[in-house]
Amino acid sequence: MQTTSQIEEVAASSAARTVAAALGVAVGISGIDHGFFEILQGNTATPGLFIQAIGPDQLMWVNGTEDAFTIIPNFLLTGILSILVGVAMIIWSVRHVDMPGGSRIFLGLGLLMFLVGGGIGMLAFLFFGWWVTKRIHRPPALWASLFSTPVNQTLTRIRPVLISAAFVLYAIALEIAVTGWVPGVSDPTLCLAICWISLFLMMGLFGLALFGAPANDRVEVTV
Repeated sequence: MQTTSQIEEVAASSAARTVAAALGVAVGISGIDHGFFEILQGNTATPGLFIQAIGPDQLMWVNGTEDAFTIIPNFLLTGILSILVGVAMIIWSVRHVDMPGGSRIFLGLGLLMFLVGGGIGMLAFLFFGWWVTKRIHRPPALWASLFSTPVNQTLTRIRPVLISAAFVLYAIALEIAVTGWVPGVSDPTLCLAICWISLFLMMGLFGLALFGAPANDRVEVTV
């Protein structure tokens, strides 16, 4: 019979796996997004290591350049590689992130995607997700007990809602980043601020989903 601590460890691992997978998907989407626009720039040379994934012909607003870094001196090739690595990142995150060595491969794929034009801003998701992957199969961290049991239980019950809302915010941020369109807002600076706020709120929701882990399926048992 499992002890309470063992049950909590399994619950924490499950939540960490879910949040890590979600962050990995977000990282992969960034690679696909940047790669798509890089491909649209065609078989042309990049201006250097730092590039703008969205070129002048596709630019929809002043801040919509989607800056990236690449070691591949060709927009078409770097875009293809960014998409391929992004897809690999999504598949690995969803299916294999909890495997032995999963955190290292998670980080490796993310860094590879960064090197082939997958974006710069996604590094925040990557390193957060990498940290979460290292919590898989480990006991709940001390910070996980910051909330009371009822709060943890509530966070656990609404974890799918938190993650879904995080992806909605991510979609909003991506839409603004590419098009600059915010209903009723025409100031580019304010649009950019809303984009960043959406991303910060997204990260906060993922954090809350992780905080709720120790309360998941918590039951009283005796040994």
